[in-house]
Amino acid sequence: MSHNPVICAVDTTDVTLAKSLSDQLAGKVGALKLGLEFFTANGPAGVQQVANTQAPVFLDLKFHDIPNTVSKAVKATALLDTFILTVHTAGGCDMMKAAADAASDNTVKTGKRRPIVVGVTVLTSMDEKDLSGIGITVAVADQVKRLASLAQEAGLDGVVCSPHEIELIRKTCGRDFKLVVPGIRPAGSATGDQKRIMTPRQAVDLGADYLVIGRPITEAADPAAAAVAICSELR
Repeated sequence: MSHNPVICAVDTTDVTLAKSLSDQLAGKVGALKLGLEFFTANGPAGVQQVANTQAPVFLDLKFHDIPNTVSKAVKATALLDTFILTVHTAGGCDMMKAAADAASDNTVKTGKRRPIVVGVTVLTSMDEKDLSGIGITVAVADQVKRLASLAQEAGLDGVVCSPHEIELIRKTCGRDFKLVVPGIRPAGSATGDQKRIMTPRQAVDLGADYLVIGRPITEAADPAAAAVAICSELR
């Protein structure tokens, strides 16, 4: 890969800790992922404190609402210079199209780069038993394929998927469709609450564009060294 595919998931509400990780990981990861817990606690101002030109922000808020609301939510991120944004594919084609259009509108108005807008398919914490519990009786792979195809139809840049759906989505949506892949654990790491996992090397070999990795980096004694070690496996 010509880019650094490693995205570090900074799962905290502590701005000081997040800023420290941003400084340590600048130039060593492709981006930092800030999610709901951080944004709820700190808002856009917190994101701006953590953002680093050498480690851009993946703002993982998984927007899921009516199209007009999602459009306005995406537009509200205009000044954050976000690298990647997420929406839930379950919101439907019109909602996803509204998100993609709003991201493009932001670029025209601000002159900042357009964020990559990707859709969340099936959360990596879920398996077929979990899907059945919410009334979805198809296999996980079939649901992911359906939602990825819908995301592509709506004009999204790609999807978030588990490593075990990479090959399926590549065949369905082609090479240019971006795949952001959580559920990545370096060999020997604890699995935590992820049920569908894979090593970084395996995921990249299958066609992942970006790898979301949290605790193996953030909980390491030396996060920068942990990130460098993971990246070195991918060269």
